[in-house]
Amino acid sequence: MPKEKQPISTLQQYLPTGSYNLVLYYLNHYKVQLTITKDRKSILGNYKTPLPNQNHRITINGGLNKYSFLITIIHELAHLITFEQYKHTVEPHGKQWQTCYATLLQEFVGLQIFPNDLVIAIQKTQQSPAASTCAEVHLTKALSKYDAHKEGYLFIDNLPVGTTFTTDDNRIFVKGEKRRTRHLATEVATKKMYLFSGVYKVKVIDN
Repeated sequence: MPKEKQPISTLQQYLPTGSYNLVLYYLNHYKVQLTITKDRKSILGNYKTPLPNQNHRITINGGLNKYSFLITIIHELAHLITFEQYKHTVEPHGKQWQTCYATLLQEFVGLQIFPNDLVIAIQKTQQSPAASTCAEVHLTKALSKYDAHKEGYLFIDNLPVGTTFTTDDNRIFVKGEKRRTRHLATEVATKKMYLFSGVYKVKVIDN
């Protein structure tokens, strides 16, 4: 089934007040085909280089809060601009992308559209951008404060070892030890071990 096209003005409902005009400028300037998807748990957004005679393509998770949506589209625009300048001659998240991402973030911070806590988190990100927003724990946690409240959901980072929790697909796990940047967890039904990002939100089950 073909995707339903919406007027570009619909984008305003996904963005913080005051950011639409600048986002629209970049989308128009680079002739971006923007797709907003239904809520996706594993992917916030992605950029695809243009096919012959076609436009740049950016896809953003429509289930994000407005600040997360904007940060994600900035992340993907940085990929686009880096590709425009260097094509496939640089690493996807190399120094060129990091510089572009940090510059774009500063431009949007200059609009004074972010709360102070997000400005502080963004400024930290500008110093050392990561490959994904989820990899930037400080920024992910700051952005999560603006998510719709879900009773009982917590970051895995904040759970003691041995806590039983469930994911959105109703699988039940017991948290184990931390391995470098991720946490081990054992699925109760299968006894299989999985690794979770510390900023993955789960619902705690009372033992």
